[in-house]
Amino acid sequence: MITLYHAPQTRSSRMIWLLEELGVPYEIRPVSIFRPMTGEGSGDAANPHPDKKVPAIDHDGVVVAESLAIVLYLLDAFPEAGLAPVQGDPRRGDYLTWMAWYVAELEPALFAGLTGELAGSPMKQRGHDAVVQRLRTALARGPYVMGDRFTGADFLISSALAFGRHAFPADAVIDAYIERCRARPAAIRGVALDDQSGLQAAA
Repeated sequence: MITLYHAPQTRSSRMIWLLEELGVPYEIRPVSIFRPMTGEGSGDAANPHPDKKVPAIDHDGVVVAESLAIVLYLLDAFPEAGLAPVQGDPRRGDYLTWMAWYVAELEPALFAGLTGELAGSPMKQRGHDAVVQRLRTALARGPYVMGDRFTGADFLISSALAFGRHAFPADAVIDAYIERCRARPAAIRGVALDDQSGLQAAA
């Protein structure tokens, strides 16, 4: 059994989508967290995340925290879902490259765009532009970053882009990519379940 430690409308929301993609038994365990944007909330002693943040999962006693680690762990634990090339697959290197790019390049560019850090910083602007160009180049070859196959890299990239869309310039190719990923049945179910968990947390 997988337990997702979850706070509604946070980075753990997308993990419900991921678990729906896997199609394995899981439970959602709501926890309180400190929300820096509002200054509300506090860490929950029941949350196994070392920083009392979300997401975190417990898989039969194995605790994993942080989005990238959770995605890498779960997709390797459940290869039958087909969301990641397995060890020995020649596409594995490309997949891991995209996963690392998400953390090292996309996320910093996204937050630079959200916080206004691009103004007056040619270096950050170049990095931001490079992220957009890398995505456009990949998506010109196929509907997903690795071609025809939706992978964990698309899950992370598209969910981050949807969260911070206004951090990047208008782009029909990127918009279509986000919508293509968000239209997956598991993604739609994940949104509905997150909304339900929010109502339960507020009750």
